[in-house]
Order: sequence, then structure tokens, then C-alpha cells
Amino acid sequence: MKIFLIGYMGCGKSTLGKPLAQKLGYRFIDMDSEIEKKQGLSISEIFNQYGEFAFREMERDFLEGLDSEDNLVVSTGGGTPCFFENMQTMNRQGMTIYLRVNEGVLASRLMEGRQKRPLLAGKSREELEMFIKENISQREPFYSQAQHIIEGIGIQVNDIINAINFKR
Repeated sequence: MKIFLIGYMGCGKSTLGKPLAQKLGYRFIDMDSEIEKKQGLSISEIFNQYGEFAFREMERDFLEGLDSEDNLVVSTGGGTPCFFENMQTMNRQGMTIYLRVNEGVLASRLMEGRQKRPLLAGKSREELEMFIKENISQREPFYSQAQHIIEGIGIQVNDIINAINFKR
């Protein structure tokens, strides 16, 4: 079984993914971190040197490389589900869980570290909130294809386990 955590940046995919994997006895994978390791560059450097399209291809290739692996919790990049056939690939390979958090909360969470995120760098608070709102509205059709949707700002690992009725 593979569990893919999807949602907008700052929704808690990595924060929840690590303890979820530990609780299930699975291996945790953060896609962005793995791509950075493989490329020897940060996500910002990949965007700057190769562009967003090349990064999205790297995400697709990474997902396809997971096909034969099992017992994983994967924290995807915020845009991963929205390119190529990534959402279909994840739904075919395992279970997808969309962690839905409202725009205001996301803006608060992302404000401090926005310089490290290529799509957010240099934006004011107002610009950040508007960007997130517009971006989520574009991504929602992809995110909503997840097999499970969990909403809220206080999501806990047990909420995810209960929502997916995971029985060990």
C-alpha cells in the first residue's frame, strides 16, 4: 500500500506524513526532498536553471519510479497532482488523501518561508493571499480527485487513519 498526501503547500503533508508513516510502520518520502537530492539542487535552483516544466517532469518521473514500491507514505509537491497524469498515477498506485486547508491559514503558514518557495518568493501578504486563492481554485479540480478529503487546520495523524479506515 502507498499513501499519497496531496494538497497546497503549507497544508501539512510533510508534517503529518512523517508520524503517519511511523505509526503505520511505513517508509516516509518527501518528493521535493528526494528530487533535490537526486538533482543536487534546491527546488528554487531547479526552477531557476531548468524552469517549472522540467521540474514537473521530474515529479512525474519520480512518481512513475515508485510503481513497484510498497508500504510508503509520500508527501507530494503542492502542484504534483495538476500536471501530466499524476493524479491518475497516484490513484492507481495507492491511496490519495487531500489535506484541505483554507487560504488564510495557508498564507499565515507560508508567509515566513515564502522566499524558499519559487512560486511565492517576493510576494507581500496581500499578494500571497490572492495568489493562493487563485492557485487553489485552479488546482481544486485535481485535488478533488483524491480518494479521501480531510479538512481543517488541526488535522492529526489519527484523523487520517480514521478517515481512511486503515486497518492493520
